[in-house]
Amino acid sequence: MPPAPVGHCAKRTEEHAEDTCQLAYQCRLSLSTRTVNHLADLLRRHLKAIRSRWRILPPGKIAVIVLAVLRHDQRLADPAGGNNISESTVRRRRDELISLLAAQAPRLDRALQKVAVRGGEVVLIDGTFIPTQRRTGRANRRNYSGKHRRHGLHFLALTDEIDRLIWISAARPGSTHDIIAARHDHVLAHLRAAGLGALAALGFRGLDNDVLDPVIITGFTATRARKLTPGQKDANRVLAVGRAPVEHGFAHLKNWRTLAKLRTDPAHATHLLRAVLVLTNLKINP
Repeated sequence: MPPAPVGHCAKRTEEHAEDTCQLAYQCRLSLSTRTVNHLADLLRRHLKAIRSRWRILPPGKIAVIVLAVLRHDQRLADPAGGNNISESTVRRRRDELISLLAAQAPRLDRALQKVAVRGGEVVLIDGTFIPTQRRTGRANRRNYSGKHRRHGLHFLALTDEIDRLIWISAARPGSTHDIIAARHDHVLAHLRAAGLGALAALGFRGLDNDVLDPVIITGFTATRARKLTPGQKDANRVLAVGRAPVEHGFAHLKNWRTLAKLRTDPAHATHLLRAVLVLTNLKINP
């Protein structure tokens, strides 16, 4: 009698049982037809520019799939299986449209100039933190934020007085301070050039040291030796009310669930955030 096998390793197979079949489901996207048409037209122009005459799916269908991936954080294998295409095809189309959308995101100087032309006087600036997967290696240690106690990336964003996002910065490590990011982007110089002021959180205190003609307005902070006066407390409350639109702008941005926890390479996060900024403005702004 032959000896009994010590162990058995099951072989993984993609074959389905005889009495089962693949199922596909539908989901509703809370997006306007204008957004889908914008993406489809953007892809059509790109295909014409690169003289590509064929895609496995029409541009409108590709736009819907990419929007589902970004809006609902769908795993790439899910829409791929439902549309009889490969996961790598969905990944290529997603990255292609993200690059096209990111190219439409406004630059800082042009965004501020547009606000000034519309008659605006003040913009709102703040930083936000986008969680990412924890990655090993010395280069990724800077992505750990002691404030949020997790790994992520830091972004600066500007909104106008009616909570419309007008600009977003490049991705930086999660440990980056708001002031350092603002100095790197020369935010103060761009504001002075456009003739605009900015309302900012206490994290930007010290960015603008011009006492006679300040551009960036922040609140008052208390110390151990000096408490806030009633007037300073009232000023902080007024400033907090004035800064509410920037929080609304971030809320609109983070409604795209792909930003709940970035699984992409941090090097690609800038393009992703700027693409989502363009999509957010298409959805929110008339």
